[in-house]
Amino acid sequence: MNTNGVGRVHGNGLNGAAEFYYEAVEGSQNPGGVLLSPAAFINPAQYASVLEGRFKQLQDEREAVQKKTFTKWVNSHLARVTCRVGDLYSDLRDGRNLLRLLEVLSGETLPKPTKGRMRIHCLENVDKALQFLKEQKVHLENMGSHDIVDGNHRLTLGLVWTIILRFQIQDISVETEDNKEKKSAKDALLLWCQMKTAGYPNVNVHNFTTSWRDGLAFNAIVHKH
Repeated sequence: MNTNGVGRVHGNGLNGAAEFYYEAVEGSQNPGGVLLSPAAFINPAQYASVLEGRFKQLQDEREAVQKKTFTKWVNSHLARVTCRVGDLYSDLRDGRNLLRLLEVLSGETLPKPTKGRMRIHCLENVDKALQFLKEQKVHLENMGSHDIVDGNHRLTLGLVWTIILRFQIQDISVETEDNKEKKSAKDALLLWCQMKTAGYPNVNVHNFTTSWRDGLAFNAIVHKH
């Protein structure tokens, strides 16, 4: 707030948040003139940079947890055909392990992988896997074979999560204690996520796709536990 008692107009995003916080700190002086927060010694731009760095750190930590969890899940199934992945992002790029995984999970025989290690061969193999998923009525939003071949972190994790939902969760039925109503495990898991994230600001879990893109729901569940 300026000397006339009128609040400053803040910008948007991190800079706007930093300006607001900086102004609040400026107004937190006690009668002796001692600032009550060390954040007062940095300007809004510096504080915005600190916030941005912290957000990036949280995103990286969340991705690392997802990668580790999904890698263990993939290997638990590939072990049945004496295969394993070391790095989820690189070891799914040629499509071979992806096809093996889908065969194990579905119990069906998929098209044989195309021989060769060139990019075009990798694209063909991943495309076979994605085509099989589409035949299983799996919705692959904004995802192409090139995304997996290029090792796109976000979309590779998204693909594995989609496979988990289809083959590990969707076909299981559970019985709720309240009304003995049969629910799919997918619905039960969604309800569990909604219960665990209730009360967290800006966290609204409606599905397993768009509701998780900003990372808030995942962080809320991690914080809850």
